[in-house]
Amino acid sequence: MLKVFEIVDDDDKNRNFAALFFTMRTKSLKQNKINVITLGCSKNVYDSEVLMGQLRANGKEVTHEAPEKEEGNIIVINTCGFIDNAKEESVNTILRYADKKDRGLVDKVFVTGCLSERYRPDLEKEIPNIDQYFGTTELPLLLKALGADYKHELLGERLTTTPKNYAYLKIAEGCDRPCSFCAIPIMRGKHVSQPIEKLVKEAEGLARDGVKELILIAQDLTYYGLDLYKKRNLAELLEALAKIDGIEWIRLHYAFPTGFPMDVLELMRREPKICNYLDIPLQHISDKILKSMRRGTTYAKTIQLLKDFRAAVPGMAIRTTLIVGYPGETEEDFQILKDWVQDMRFERLGCFAYSHEENTHAYLLEDDVPAEVKQQRANEIMEMQSQISWELNQEKIGQVFKCVIDRKEGNHFVGRTEFDSPDVDNEVLIDAAKYYLKTGEFVNIKITDATEFDLYGEPA
Repeated sequence: MLKVFEIVDDDDKNRNFAALFFTMRTKSLKQNKINVITLGCSKNVYDSEVLMGQLRANGKEVTHEAPEKEEGNIIVINTCGFIDNAKEESVNTILRYADKKDRGLVDKVFVTGCLSERYRPDLEKEIPNIDQYFGTTELPLLLKALGADYKHELLGERLTTTPKNYAYLKIAEGCDRPCSFCAIPIMRGKHVSQPIEKLVKEAEGLARDGVKELILIAQDLTYYGLDLYKKRNLAELLEALAKIDGIEWIRLHYAFPTGFPMDVLELMRREPKICNYLDIPLQHISDKILKSMRRGTTYAKTIQLLKDFRAAVPGMAIRTTLIVGYPGETEEDFQILKDWVQDMRFERLGCFAYSHEENTHAYLLEDDVPAEVKQQRANEIMEMQSQISWELNQEKIGQVFKCVIDRKEGNHFVGRTEFDSPDVDNEVLIDAAKYYLKTGEFVNIKITDATEFDLYGEPA
């Protein structure tokens, strides 16, 4: 059962009726403007971009997360339902816009995405004044409710919301893995790969629009191609994408460790367009916990896999994520995890407290690690990683890296190396008072200083 959290709204609810009536009248005179709100991961960002592309092609005025005064009169909320914090944020966002609809500040509110897919009956019962709820595979129905038609000829086209130099490319949907803690198969279904020809066409369109970096995303990159081509075909896809003029970087996100196609590493080593970077969520290292998590691997196999990665592509950056506080995780299991993190010295690492998700296999287990212990363990891992990151960044001082400039923020131009993905990894800060750089361009930057998560540099 989904918990609906009470929203706290500071607006004055005792506003003058005449003013409210005037607001409603003036809104009714405007052309419908659709504001898409995206919550959750990059895969949701991609889905919102596809929705917006379809709406724009239908002649609809559409915007993405516009400020309140410009947000329009029709709201579409693309929700996340992965873990408790994400669900709470999604529910509170729905409640906020349901309240705005009650007060005449917006005309219609639609909800789509993972939370809606997973909890639609609960949401319809608890928050009934939403116009309609849609699941993750109901884009044509959502478009119809918005007065638009699904245009098949727009396959692969979308309205990107990221900075102009990079875009996400979703190469597959869903997941066939049996991980005990994960609700993604419930919300996204079985793994479905997109054909190479379709992805190349989509990437070519992005390149024509000025995109220089493709970030490949899926619930599981490792599985790519097994359903379509009866083999793991990620390397063949990468070779095809690397041939596209204008694309300079191709980055891999969300690979599963079991069955990883090792020919990808050989391609990464010889093809300069493939970033020496891999996001591979490992989740834990204790054999007991890995078995209960149904990860299909062991301590020894994981250690060997990482050694093979480092040997095949020296200097590659590995990003991973971990879960602490999983049912049955003892202090001994946690100590094994800490020792391993210290030994591996991952370039990038995130750590999350376990969330007990209904309808998952792990939900049958007792959630026996107290919340405060989960958070304490997560904090310990991240403190260790902060020190590791600082030490690794100090080694970069004096080196020169090819960087892409994403944006200007305050007194700095903000860029990234090939070892850093947007929003989650290190950024390179260049003094805008001393140097002028073009956003979206690649520049060689010499690193002059470093903190735990930021590098400082100047054009080389």
